[in-house]
Amino acid sequence: MRRAFVVKLGRLAREAIARDGLRPGDIACVPAAAGGPKGLALMPLDRWLFGEWLAQPRELTLVGASIGAWRMAAAADANPVAAIAALERGYVEDQNFRVKPTPAEVAQLMRANVENGFAAWRPRPDVTLHVLTARAAGALERDGSRRAFGRAALANARGRRHLSRHLRRVVFSRGPARGTAEVLFGDDPFGCIQVDLDAANATQALLASGSIPLVSEAVPDIPGAPAGWYWDGGLIDYHLYHPYARLDRLTLYPHFAPSVTPGWLDKFLPWRKQGVRGRGAPWLASMILIAPSPAFIATLPGGKLPDRNDFYRYAGDHAARIAAWKRALAECRRFADEAAAWLTRPDLSIAESFEKESP
Repeated sequence: MRRAFVVKLGRLAREAIARDGLRPGDIACVPAAAGGPKGLALMPLDRWLFGEWLAQPRELTLVGASIGAWRMAAAADANPVAAIAALERGYVEDQNFRVKPTPAEVAQLMRANVENGFAAWRPRPDVTLHVLTARAAGALERDGSRRAFGRAALANARGRRHLSRHLRRVVFSRGPARGTAEVLFGDDPFGCIQVDLDAANATQALLASGSIPLVSEAVPDIPGAPAGWYWDGGLIDYHLYHPYARLDRLTLYPHFAPSVTPGWLDKFLPWRKQGVRGRGAPWLASMILIAPSPAFIATLPGGKLPDRNDFYRYAGDHAARIAAWKRALAECRRFADEAAAWLTRPDLSIAESFEKESP
């Protein structure tokens, strides 16, 4: 049987594992990508990671955008297995939209999902959590029209830095290592405005991090944060391409793809796959990326991971969509088991290198 996973290593990660092996305490950071329902495939692995392997108190930074922010918020809970199960259940079973919902209807259902999923949220004091959002600026300030987002997309096509005229990064953080936000996000054009994540703004921050333009509504004026409209963090930080090698230990990235694309709009620009300006290998030098293999994905319902198009594909047949997603999640336990076995006893002979794909 073909392997259910692929693993990629940066140069420093490979050297560290070859020299010392791999232990939970070697992990400084776990990023989690935006990507909607694709993130469901990682939740069986999340249960093992945060319920067992990374369960002991240690300095650990979790960072996420969109569904990645929801996953990492659940992982940061004092009872991560229960929190991840509640998030999975709500995401799969409670997002029953009509065929063509309005942005207001999507926002209302998403808010209920966040409120229900995190009603009993009790974050671990030893874990740092960064929730990434995108605050509107320029043409997008108080304008969520297709025309405004079209202007932002054209700016991004000219150069990623030009998108910063339309979107600014706001990071909602809690935990002892809040300074890791400045290390990871502090020197790119999108900025790093950092806001305390607390009971007064957690629901709105998590909701904003997953509010997709033209699909849902923006979240306005989050308590404690600069005034403005807040959108999906994946617009700026889709696959969370950042200089993880600056951290003092390794980064473990459970991902649904074998590459790291900077922003959501960059997925339409193949030359930006795995970073920009040739920095992919140095920035990801300390990273262990583990993802479902193409051969494994081909065995899932429809030969793919769950995705947002399933809401349209099943055309309001909620029972069929829910059944397909549950089958996919059940199959993803094999991916989780194989990934866990590799992390417990790494086999470097099957690990690919980021360096081979650097621009």
